[in-house]
Amino acid sequence: MKLKKQVTVCGGAIFCVAVFSLYLMLDRVQHDPARRQNGGGNFPRSQISVLQNRIEQLEQLLEENHQIISHIKDSVLELTDTGAVSPSGQLPFRSANGSWVLPFDGRPTFLSVKPQDCQFAQGHRGQTDLQMLDIYSLLKFDNVDGGVWKQGFEITYEPGEWDSEPLQVFVVPHSHNDPGWVKTFDKYYTDQTQHILNNMLVKLTEDPRRKFIWSEISYFAKWWESSDTHKQEAMRKLILGGQLEMVTGGWVMTDEANSHYFAMIDQLIEGHQWLEKNLGVTPRSGWAVDPFGHSATMPYLLKRANLTSMLIQRVHYSIKKHFSSSRSLEFMWRQAWDTSSNTDIFCHMMPFYSYDVPHTCGPDPKICCQFDFKRLPGGRVNCPWKVPPRAIVDANVAERAHLLLDQYRKKSKLFRSKVVLVPLGDDFRYDKALEWDQQFLNYQKLFDYMNSHPEMHVQAQFGTLTDYFSAVYKASGVPQGFRPPGYPVLSGDFFAYADREDHYWSGYYTSRPFYKTLDRVLESHLRGAEILFSLAVAHARHAGMEGRYPTSDYTLLTDARRTVALFQHHDAIAGTAKENVVIDYGNRLLHSLQGLKRVIINAAHFLVMKNKDVYLGFGLILPRSLLVRYLVLFNPVEQDRLCVVTVLVNSARVRLLTEDGQTLPVQLSAQWSTATQMSAEVFQASFMVRLPALGLAVFHLYDSADSPMTLRSDTLLRLSDRGLTVHNVEPLPLRSQAADPLPFYVSTQSLTLGFSGTTGLLEVSGWEEDRFCPVQMQFVTYGTRSSKDKSGAYLFLPDGKAKPYSQKGPPVVRVVEGPLFSEVVAFYQHFQQTVRIHNVPGADGLSLDVTIMVDIREQSNKELAMRLVTDIQSDDTFYTDLNGFQMQPRRHFLKLPLQANFYPMPSQAYIQDSQYRLTLHSAQALGVTSLESGQLEVILDRRLMQDDNRGLGQGLKDNKKTANRFRFLLERRSIEESRASIVSLYFPSLLSHMTSAILNHEVLALPVLPKKRGIPPLHTFAPLKAAVPCDFHLLNLRSIQHQDTNSPSSYTALILHRKALDCGLETINPGFNCTTTEGQLTVSSLFRNLDLQLLQPVSLSLMYSSPPLGNDSSVSLEPMEISAFRLRLR
Repeated sequence: MKLKKQVTVCGGAIFCVAVFSLYLMLDRVQHDPARRQNGGGNFPRSQISVLQNRIEQLEQLLEENHQIISHIKDSVLELTDTGAVSPSGQLPFRSANGSWVLPFDGRPTFLSVKPQDCQFAQGHRGQTDLQMLDIYSLLKFDNVDGGVWKQGFEITYEPGEWDSEPLQVFVVPHSHNDPGWVKTFDKYYTDQTQHILNNMLVKLTEDPRRKFIWSEISYFAKWWESSDTHKQEAMRKLILGGQLEMVTGGWVMTDEANSHYFAMIDQLIEGHQWLEKNLGVTPRSGWAVDPFGHSATMPYLLKRANLTSMLIQRVHYSIKKHFSSSRSLEFMWRQAWDTSSNTDIFCHMMPFYSYDVPHTCGPDPKICCQFDFKRLPGGRVNCPWKVPPRAIVDANVAERAHLLLDQYRKKSKLFRSKVVLVPLGDDFRYDKALEWDQQFLNYQKLFDYMNSHPEMHVQAQFGTLTDYFSAVYKASGVPQGFRPPGYPVLSGDFFAYADREDHYWSGYYTSRPFYKTLDRVLESHLRGAEILFSLAVAHARHAGMEGRYPTSDYTLLTDARRTVALFQHHDAIAGTAKENVVIDYGNRLLHSLQGLKRVIINAAHFLVMKNKDVYLGFGLILPRSLLVRYLVLFNPVEQDRLCVVTVLVNSARVRLLTEDGQTLPVQLSAQWSTATQMSAEVFQASFMVRLPALGLAVFHLYDSADSPMTLRSDTLLRLSDRGLTVHNVEPLPLRSQAADPLPFYVSTQSLTLGFSGTTGLLEVSGWEEDRFCPVQMQFVTYGTRSSKDKSGAYLFLPDGKAKPYSQKGPPVVRVVEGPLFSEVVAFYQHFQQTVRIHNVPGADGLSLDVTIMVDIREQSNKELAMRLVTDIQSDDTFYTDLNGFQMQPRRHFLKLPLQANFYPMPSQAYIQDSQYRLTLHSAQALGVTSLESGQLEVILDRRLMQDDNRGLGQGLKDNKKTANRFRFLLERRSIEESRASIVSLYFPSLLSHMTSAILNHEVLALPVLPKKRGIPPLHTFAPLKAAVPCDFHLLNLRSIQHQDTNSPSSYTALILHRKALDCGLETINPGFNCTTTEGQLTVSSLFRNLDLQLLQPVSLSLMYSSPPLGNDSSVSLEPMEISAFRLRLR
């Protein structure tokens, strides 16, 4: 008799990307029957259901503190005991030291890193004139009052300086349109942006001398799609005629602190592809006036996209003053690792406080404000300096022109050329026809007067950003984008930003961590969906089934690309928008996540079917057959992967078989409803699997009588409350004991961890009994200042050093041990710490999997931080990543306030000495520092009750229960390396790169839902014919849009990043075959069962093409290089 059980498979609790992440992150959904009814959803009736809609909906409940409501529908996997007996391998057993030894699949793995591939990290950094860390050491940061230019100095000049070479002035009108901030994206568009663009069309056409620049393609595309063909043609004519310039051309003006480089590139591609398709224009110059600090990653990406120049604005006022005094505000920005000049891009730094009109014409805002003609008397905006503008008439034009020219001349003294850039705009300016007339008519009178008086030695005009840069290059006698003679070269970045006093914008590195986490979940899904969709379309084309694959999914991909791109906006991922705007972003993120699941379902479904003839897009023709139960696992990493996967099931009788019938060991554990209460309905089933690179592996799940390969976790509750009774749920054992202060340990074959008996927190980490390194985990809190300015969404203004976190009673501590993983969970009032180690060979078993579930909604003006304390002799130096792309050295400066020593950490930070390196890998962007030698400290969440006076008008009170996920990786330096001094360049090791990959690209579990008629046979899909070199990262495999329709073309963009390796750390078996090839990759031999018909190098945003390579050519990448290629696969 066949036993039928329903087993809920909620996929991947190594936070297997969406499920367990969202399962844990969102305010834990109560098991409410009303919420669990009706299956529905918008998913196709496919057999593979990705967590069948465990999708959360954010509802607009501003008055009710915006509670997150999760509408979660379970994926059901029907299991049948077939009575099949499968060959069982060797059983797991305990070794003498108590750790479990596992049967292994026996496949040998080898590591072959060529010495040449290590030399890059051993070299010295390129020599530059300006190195930002050196400049930080040099500056006093003393904030001396500079007079009318408060943060600068008095500027003087000789009247005859321009006699031989007149001053060229380019006034560049602009309007900064935030895609969401105090209003939502759509509300801004309706209220202001559409009017700006409609007025632009009329007012620029009135006079060919008028110019304008536009940055945010998200808004421009929305306007374009709602405009008729006459408007579109008129706008196209303005752009092609040079009156309107598209600057940067990204979907948004991206945040540069918290954004991951995958998303930074994706939003740039989305904007550039839209421009190419609809306008045929290619941006030349970058414009970033509002991101709160600037990353060195951005110039690299713009350079790779073939832009020639860029502009930045929000830089620490002391750095602006220093650069102004040495006339270094324009420089070639070079990557720290570049020993040539290949990565150089010309950069202009705006010298003054803001990008608004009072701070752009020259050093005196009182005078510049008089030339912002929107502020003419009678309007809604006035000048804070109490001297209003005056309309330009014949009677005052001479006096006004000379007053303005004096500011232009003073500003030009800060630069090396006699060309001056004067932006003319502010947030959402030019939304009324009146302002267009006020600005353009009055300025044109001033220009006409200046230009008609040769004795003034000035040529003034409206211009675009590229007009300005072209004039600088021409005056210097160099081609576009080349280094003008004598101009300095700079390396480094511009964090942390301070706009005045000690007001450091280091709070937004952590603000609203829930959404920072959700963003990365969506990015990982987007990358996975892009890859599977591209492969599915190519295989359908190869099989002659082009018309039968649902390429309508491309619309869902486009929607998700644009959602991820929109969220990279510098008020979105930064966490600095109003609460209702944050909810709007959240709804978009979750809607796109749902769409991506559908894309993944359809692509995976098609790719694992043995007989693709029965595939009919959204459904299946199902031959009658025995009911076979499948679980499909997707590995989004470009290397084979040996790892532990956890699924939730509602039966304790589980057997898991590989595709060929081999029974795998399963560790059965409790799913906990509270700290001490096991769930009686749901269990965790964990198993070790080897998954093919970028592949889909098929497994069979059965409801089975007791199997010797199903091993139960052993659970111990350490309790301080003697009156608390605990009950186990059969068949899982549960013990409890009174907590004692003695440390306790958990071990795997690779690692041993020691925990405090009192706190339940990590104290030591080691490899063997006698080789421990203290790694003590502490939790601390910061308050905010009691008077004057306080912390808010942007600013971190603490009330002094952090105080130890304390609560009344000791925590409940749960210790779970088993053959595949062991974990320690400590329950505190405002957070829950989980430290898990996996007992598998390779990368997954060599680091600590740490989750801190944070809930500070009861707190007021508090910031919770996790501090790691070690005896590593790191002194005052630590390293943080920039956008997940590169590492940047930092120093803790005592001359700076505490908040100035925090930096963004999108993906990792480390400290090191001659023996050890401790890396904190992060699955979400947060703020990090090292305030003492041997320490790393990360801010987990911040709840602030007031605005910080930067325009938002709100505090941070909409906190969510948030899972912050990390990996701790402790590495030893090899003996020969430890004797030498630590190299001057700074890169992760191969193991560290892999650790980051497994944290950020979790295995995705796809349960198969069988129908009564059975399902067709499925088989493992391994798309790669050859291994990708293990220093290569496949950043994306992105279907390129069709020029005429919203469907994919026959082309795919392959984007590769070759990572640089620090080989000076001990090399441990990574768990897969790892070879390097000195940067060579043969693309034609990469994909199994596909023919490569085109291999064409293109620029990073796909706009510029080089001649195609031979299809059998190998491509070559230098370390750190990101390159893109247009492929045609079939």
